[in-house]
Amino acid sequence: MAEKNLLLGSLNDVYGEFLSDKQRRIVSAYYDEDLSLAEIAENENITRQAVLDLIKRASAKLNGLEKKYGYLDKFLSLKALSEKVKSGDKTALRKMLDIIDDI
Repeated sequence: MAEKNLLLGSLNDVYGEFLSDKQRRIVSAYYDEDLSLAEIAENENITRQAVLDLIKRASAKLNGLEKKYGYLDKFLSLKALSEKVKSGDKTALRKMLDIIDDI
C-alpha cells in the first residue's frame, strides 16, 4: 500500500492541476498527509463515502493522465539515467536526450 501511496502522491504532484481544488486537497490529505477517510470527512464536512468516491475518481483521472502522457515515468527515467551519465555512461546520455526530445 505504501508504494501506491507514493505513486498517487507523485501523480498528484505532476497532474494535480487537472483535478478540482477539492479533489486535489483530498488526495493530498489522504496520500501526502496520511489522514484517514474519517479525518478527511470531518475536515471537509462530508461523509466518509464521499471522500472515498472523490479519491477513487481522482485516482482514476491521475492514472489516466499518466497512461496518456507518461510524464512521471519520463521524469523517473531521466532521474535514473542522470546517475548513469554522472558516472560517464554515454549511452545513458543518448537515452536522456531521446526522452527529452519526446517531451
